[in-house]
Amino acid sequence: MTRSHNKKRMHYVIIGRMSKVFCQTIAIILLLLATLPLEAQERKVQNKPYIDLRTLHYGFFIGIHDQGLSLRGNGYIDPATGRQWLVKNDRPNFGFHVGVLGELKLHNHIGLRLQPTLYFGSKHLAFVDQLTGERLSQDMKSTYIAMPILAKITAPRWNNYRPYVIAGINPIYDLTTKKQSLLRTTPLSVNLEVGLGCDFYLPFFKLIPELKFSLGLADILDKKRTDLHDSENIVFTRSIDQATSNMVTLTLYFE
Repeated sequence: MTRSHNKKRMHYVIIGRMSKVFCQTIAIILLLLATLPLEAQERKVQNKPYIDLRTLHYGFFIGIHDQGLSLRGNGYIDPATGRQWLVKNDRPNFGFHVGVLGELKLHNHIGLRLQPTLYFGSKHLAFVDQLTGERLSQDMKSTYIAMPILAKITAPRWNNYRPYVIAGINPIYDLTTKKQSLLRTTPLSVNLEVGLGCDFYLPFFKLIPELKFSLGLADILDKKRTDLHDSENIVFTRSIDQATSNMVTLTLYFE
């Protein structure tokens, strides 16, 4: 298989994932719109009526997330043992994240976000031998430093809420890759992020719940495992063609 064919195949995979996430996001938006209370059609007293006139907005946030790896196997069979390993995420991998928010107002309905973030979590992988059924596992603990750059597009404010959609790029650096064993990922990855949320204007601050999907844009599998001297361990890396990161986050912003 040529390199150009691999790149084309990767491009189709990324486009497919983006389309799936986009459809999921649209479905959630429609669901939220369908469940808005009827009394919201009446005008109410607005909390914090001038907060959106500021050019710069600041805040902080906390949240939970589910992180994982999208793994593409290649059917590799160890010539020494005849064993063939299948690698997969075998359970949800919940973690938490914290950070600070800075938002620059570009237009009445468009803002540019910069939000330094720390993610704490892990990815649990299962290795299944297709010949004997033997199972091994690896808990890939992760501490990410991230610097998302996101565009926020908001609807007009109605009473004390204002829905929005968000999209952008998130460079992520993993501080813990050297501690990974059977499989190892490269420290740096770049993710595409899309999501939606809603600004709720409370009497003393603005509360913003947000759901976001993150998809890795490049292969982060470390294939140069010079630290592995046992051929029985390098077989797991050789069984994978590509690994990309993915994450679903639920975040509460306080502004």
